[in-house]
Amino acid sequence: MKVLIATGIYPPSVGGPATYSKLLYDNLPKYDIEASVASFDDLRALPVGIRHFLYFIKLLIDGIGKDVIYAQDPVSVGYPAMWAARILKKKFVLKIVGDYAWEQGTQRFGVNDLLDDFVKDKREYHPHVLRMKKIQKKVAEKADKIIVPSRYLKKIVSHWGIDENKINVIFNSFEGIPENLSSVEYLRDEVGFVGPTIVTVGRLVPWKGFETLISVVEELKDEIKYLKLVIIGSGPDKYKLENIVSKKQLFKNVLITGAMDRANLFKYISASDVFVLNTGYEGFSHQLLEVLALETPIITTNIGGNPEIIKDGENGLLVEYDNKEELKNAIREILKDADLGNRFVLNGKKTVQEFSLDRMMTDLVMELKTL
Repeated sequence: MKVLIATGIYPPSVGGPATYSKLLYDNLPKYDIEASVASFDDLRALPVGIRHFLYFIKLLIDGIGKDVIYAQDPVSVGYPAMWAARILKKKFVLKIVGDYAWEQGTQRFGVNDLLDDFVKDKREYHPHVLRMKKIQKKVAEKADKIIVPSRYLKKIVSHWGIDENKINVIFNSFEGIPENLSSVEYLRDEVGFVGPTIVTVGRLVPWKGFETLISVVEELKDEIKYLKLVIIGSGPDKYKLENIVSKKQLFKNVLITGAMDRANLFKYISASDVFVLNTGYEGFSHQLLEVLALETPIITTNIGGNPEIIKDGENGLLVEYDNKEELKNAIREILKDADLGNRFVLNGKKTVQEFSLDRMMTDLVMELKTL
């Protein structure tokens, strides 16, 4: 079998689709499947429309002699891949890791709904959002099989009107973290942590709940001496969050670092007392697996794919999204009960082992070979 992997990005570009596509390219041959990659990267600088047409031509050429075209998103890559597969009469497999229309709508076109409401709401959104909704649904309908990384995303895609029987859940793999990290005490000195420290990571967008976390720390700072929140990430809400910190005079309690490379990110997470992800949307969080492997207790929301990784009271704590009281109580609980945090860490190490590369590849190969 020969598979063409159609992806928007590929190393040296950084991101989930790039990492996943490289994993497939390196590992599919071990299962007697020949893999090649058609990346959108080289065309990205060209005008919209032209670059998509040229990518379609690229897929037509590269798809000759292949058995399967495996697209890594349902719109920018998926749409031209769908047409190339139809013209070449190849099997078409689609990887969906989120709702593209919702993501673009929240970032560019004023959509304020959370994803669970967005997929059910029949009201009129911006025309560009409605167009993307139609495209991703059409591409999903034409796919022979759909791969999603969580049961939550299977539910989301089925809400598009797609037959559940062709949506297959294959959890993404986790390859681990560097084993040469220094001791927690050394790392705390290196990154400058003094008192109890909360770390949170993500793109600075409204549904990540950073504003609420800042408010929680403001209310806890007198109760928990030297409490500090470190927000790691960049995004459109950066200046808004910095202004909130400034107006509330929280310079000693809240630090917004901006984007951070992976090595330093791991140091900050390892040195912290608790990792909090107050998110209103998460398809499947690779970040949570990294934090479990780094042996830091987790508080996150009972949203999306999070409960498929974090079991409340077993390897972390789950709270309702943006619920200040639940967040405060959970932070208190972990910071004041070392035994609880240690139990979460031990159970978290077992959780990580369930998301192996071998398991992901075996499940994917089975789906590809039964097309």
